[in-house]
Amino acid sequence: MDSQNKNNRQFNKWSSPFRYLNITILGFALTALWSSLHGIILPIRLLDFVSESQKNTYLGLLTFAGLVLAIIVQPVVGACSDCTNTRWGRRRPYILLGTLASIILLPGIGLAGTYVSILLVYCLLQVGSNTTQASYQALLPELVPEGMRGLASGVKSLLEVLGGVALTRLCAYFMGNYYAGGGESYLWISLYALMGVIFIAMIVTLLTVKQPPSFGGNRLSFSLIFRSLKVDFKVHPDFAWFLVSRALLGLPGVALQIFAIYYLMDVVGMENPAAVAGDLLVVVGVCLIATAYPAGRISDRIGRRPIVLVSGMLGAAGVLVLFLSRNYMQVMISGALLGVANGAMLSATWALATDLAVKGEEAKYLGITNLAMAGGSAVARLIGPVIDFFNGFRQGSGYQVMLFICFVCFIVGGLLVLKIKGDRASEFQKEND
Repeated sequence: MDSQNKNNRQFNKWSSPFRYLNITILGFALTALWSSLHGIILPIRLLDFVSESQKNTYLGLLTFAGLVLAIIVQPVVGACSDCTNTRWGRRRPYILLGTLASIILLPGIGLAGTYVSILLVYCLLQVGSNTTQASYQALLPELVPEGMRGLASGVKSLLEVLGGVALTRLCAYFMGNYYAGGGESYLWISLYALMGVIFIAMIVTLLTVKQPPSFGGNRLSFSLIFRSLKVDFKVHPDFAWFLVSRALLGLPGVALQIFAIYYLMDVVGMENPAAVAGDLLVVVGVCLIATAYPAGRISDRIGRRPIVLVSGMLGAAGVLVLFLSRNYMQVMISGALLGVANGAMLSATWALATDLAVKGEEAKYLGITNLAMAGGSAVARLIGPVIDFFNGFRQGSGYQVMLFICFVCFIVGGLLVLKIKGDRASEFQKEND
């Protein structure tokens, strides 16, 4: 009876979606940052430095180099924060340092005068941003009771989508003018907007998230960090299957986002690809918004696996429609399908990640989850050279290869989630019905 009363009190405390805003607001800012950079700013900015025939290759290699650093930084910083002892708690010092570093580095995107310089700035920006992300994402499993994590993940995904849509569309407007030969002021307005958003999100998080001081934990050392990164997949096989599934499901969204402008230029033949890419991201974002929150709530009741499976099939359908698209409306329809698929997938997979994270080691497990996501993202970026290679034989064939890879990843990634035996969300719901 006492246990039931405790669960009821926890549910009442976290029953309002607004309760999750302070622990997820950084998701809004970080998604705004990277969606704008990857989807709009960097593809257009690189045209100042690289040849038309090699643009996919250089964009892919640029973002791949940054992801390599992300793969290293996230789990290491997550493990560091797990065993950090300060009066500010375990997470907030890293959030402060990582966000300030990102704000200082962002102007370098506008100041860069060569491909090498923008590559350096981009890599350092990845380090700063992933320091923030590795720490803030541990707040959800630390503070939210298990049976409410689907709702919390839905709110997190909703804010991430809002950040991506609002700032990316704004940047698309300004960068469309920059692409058409406008002045550098359009580029700087985009960068200043991103700096302001992540600064405000940092302040809200630091002032409103209450973490008790952490003392008396493990002493921080390199040996402890590297030991803490180890996961025994024989003991946790579900987590291993989850990582593979999540990596595959994450690949198509990254590839389509990064190379969307070039696809719209070379295959669909849009006159203003930046504006159309912005509209596409709005359609994807609106469908993500409409799906992310209810998908998280539904996953609390029926479990995470059915939602992930359906999202994979819908994503494959969206890729097929994009393959057949030859006009504006068809591109937007494909975006709607991809938005619904990714909205459901993001909420359900993040909730599943928090379910599978071992208590007391949340940042490590979520850092490794992001490691798998980063691995899929890294492969997605290497599709750039593949596109240019096949385009060299026949114009447009490289983009067909890209879409085929995305289609297969959605199908296989969705099916692999069936290998996960346990689904704590559905079991928890049965106990509390």
